[in-house]
Amino acid sequence: MELQVYRLDGSATERTVTLDPAVFGIEPNDHVLWLDVKRIEANRRQGTHKVKNRAENAHSTRKLYRQKGTGYARAGDAKSPIRRGGGTAHGPQPRSYALKVNRKVQRLARRSALSYKARAGAIRVIEDFTFEQPSTRRLQEVLAAHGLSGRKVLLLTVQHDATLHLSSRNLPKVRVMEARNASTRELLDAQVLLLQEGAVEVLHRLLRPAIPVAA
Repeated sequence: MELQVYRLDGSATERTVTLDPAVFGIEPNDHVLWLDVKRIEANRRQGTHKVKNRAENAHSTRKLYRQKGTGYARAGDAKSPIRRGGGTAHGPQPRSYALKVNRKVQRLARRSALSYKARAGAIRVIEDFTFEQPSTRRLQEVLAAHGLSGRKVLLLTVQHDATLHLSSRNLPKVRVMEARNASTRELLDAQVLLLQEGAVEVLHRLLRPAIPVAA
């Protein structure tokens, strides 16, 4: 698949880039996509939830009233989970929600996400660029020139660009990041992928499957 390379003002250049079908043209694997997104979401959880059980509750261990003869159900101390202010039975405790997914599966998930975007025509290639200083207005003008105003855009750069990152920080639907750091979740979440010309080769180099060696 070949895509036209565009200038900042939205006009087309004479150049095109060829998307490697092994990265942008595979049959997407929905189960692998689900696994990788589940891993990403799980790893974002802090797992710091905590309640006190009856052993940690600061109440006296005195028996509240005698065992028999009161007409009430028998009761122990005030730490009992059935008492107001008592400890919590089987409550949440700090834990890690981290999930592990093989790297090959993660790469397959990213290739599947890119293939979905390519199939939907949601990938646009722009020439490599940067700003001399952060400018949200200028980045808005670039997006408007490409008809992307108001859409969720993921701009993938060749390398970290602090100026572009700062320019996008006040745009809630725009995110700028290095192509090598884009996760499956971020690729799927964007409505349009805006790739710098050099970022295409970065994705090819990173995600192209190894060619089996002939015997």
